[in-house]
Amino acid sequence: MGSKVADLLYWKDTRTSGAVFTGLMASLLCLLHFSIVSVAAHLALLGLCATISLRVYCKVLQALHRGDGANPFQAYLDMDLTLTREQTERLSQQIATFVVSTATQLRHFFLVEDLVDSLKLALLFYILTFVGAVFNGLTLVILGVVALFTVPLLYRQHQAQIDQYVGLVTNQLSHLKAKIRAKIPGTGSKAKAE
Repeated sequence: MGSKVADLLYWKDTRTSGAVFTGLMASLLCLLHFSIVSVAAHLALLGLCATISLRVYCKVLQALHRGDGANPFQAYLDMDLTLTREQTERLSQQIATFVVSTATQLRHFFLVEDLVDSLKLALLFYILTFVGAVFNGLTLVILGVVALFTVPLLYRQHQAQIDQYVGLVTNQLSHLKAKIRAKIPGTGSKAKAE
């Protein structure tokens, strides 16, 4: 699955990547102008019209004695969608593990188990208030989809230059971090212990 996603984002098959990108962008742009209920209803109606049309076409071919009239979706109708007891237990355990780990992290941050981590989260939320004032969530999702389909390709084409600049920024940040730790009392010993 991971290699399929990578192939999609690196545009190995331009038709597939283009179709997925166009579909995502069209859906997101529709959501900018219409409610999610309306978009979901229209997409469901479009899918239903396509399947009904195909089924009626097969019946017409049967009436003209040019086909057997079998349901073209019979293979999908015959698929067994039930879960075994083991699959159900594994899935419920995965969901429970995710819920417990999320609750543990939220407790860690919001009940201030570590003051520095809670302050970092507070700073992140403070920055997000400014981002939220400029962009709505759907605009950020659209920008994210565009970045998802362009940044990996750009990085692959200009990897040497990007790595050089990232190295410079990382180096400067580590120097700045060392200076800050040296200035703040009590963090110098923590930095040495790390």
